[in-house]
Amino acid sequence: MNSFVEIFEQHSWEEQKTSIYAKTNKDVEQALNSEKRGIEEFKALISPAAYSYLEDMAALSHQLTQKRFGKTIQMYAPMYLSNECQNICTYCGFSLDNKVRRRTLTNDEILREVEVIKAMGYDHILLVTGEANQTVGLNYFKNVLSLIRPHFSHISMEVQPLNQEDYEDLISLGLNTVLVYQETYHKEDYKKHHPKGKKSNFNYRLETPDRLGRARVHKIGLGALFGLEDWRTDSLFTALHLGYLERKYWKTKYSISFPRLRPFSGGLEPKVEMTDRDLVQLICAYRLFNEEVELSISTRETENFRNNIIKLGITSMSAGSKTNPGGYAIEPQSLEQFEISDERTPKEIEAMIQAQGYEAVWKDWDRVL
Repeated sequence: MNSFVEIFEQHSWEEQKTSIYAKTNKDVEQALNSEKRGIEEFKALISPAAYSYLEDMAALSHQLTQKRFGKTIQMYAPMYLSNECQNICTYCGFSLDNKVRRRTLTNDEILREVEVIKAMGYDHILLVTGEANQTVGLNYFKNVLSLIRPHFSHISMEVQPLNQEDYEDLISLGLNTVLVYQETYHKEDYKKHHPKGKKSNFNYRLETPDRLGRARVHKIGLGALFGLEDWRTDSLFTALHLGYLERKYWKTKYSISFPRLRPFSGGLEPKVEMTDRDLVQLICAYRLFNEEVELSISTRETENFRNNIIKLGITSMSAGSKTNPGGYAIEPQSLEQFEISDERTPKEIEAMIQAQGYEAVWKDWDRVL
């Protein structure tokens, strides 16, 4: 089997959706009492039938997370390098058809941003760009990694999908983790939301984690953008994807993120609402399904929500985030990719984490040079 596409094509969206919504209380109870939970158990845990078992799910999720990760929350900061993009995406502030001033950071500007981020205490950084190969392509990424590698122990990227050999080049320069969200696994709706640009190629994006696995990246981040389609069915396909990758690329670590559609300039209204209760259910379901996967939450979510999920399965979060290029030091008022909701400083988030008996971890490893 060459890629996840082969497994994906064996699963009908509508059949899987029907299967999830058909789960009963008995199915949920069996899933909660199972020693090992597979895809059918995961379906039960994300089904509407699981609503009345949320307290049981939360207690078990807390127990399993603490057993594997202890009382720690890994801290990271995103740094947006460019808002230039060749894609049209209906939900994104960087979309090609959104008439805004574009900006790509220079070396000096990047280092000024790094200085501010380091002063906040961060040692894990996530580099983010729009998808514009001519402007922010492989050579730009190589330059950025060489520039910032001395300043961070862990470098992640959320950029355009690349070829395997490109990832191999970047890994040799210090890249540790790549996040690549499918946005939605509903193939027809994916086309509606990505009508133009390289991102419109559904299968190329779907195969990106396979290319990363073959390149032997340290960690791969998966996820769907909740609001584009039915969140339960998208989460099921993400779980299928995760299970496949863990079996095939077993030396690689994995993380799941939970972005909900947020407003931007001229933004898209969610097709399907995902409530806070829904998101808590999903976080707990993923933990019960997979004790090893890292679960990450961003500043898209509100203060109150982030305060209350520390003990429910989350293992990493951002704080003080800026979602525009130059947002920390260069140009704070430029266009954001999406609006953030939790605007507290990293120190305020650290204090909140400590108040709950947990530790905010700013650095947890060093690469052997």
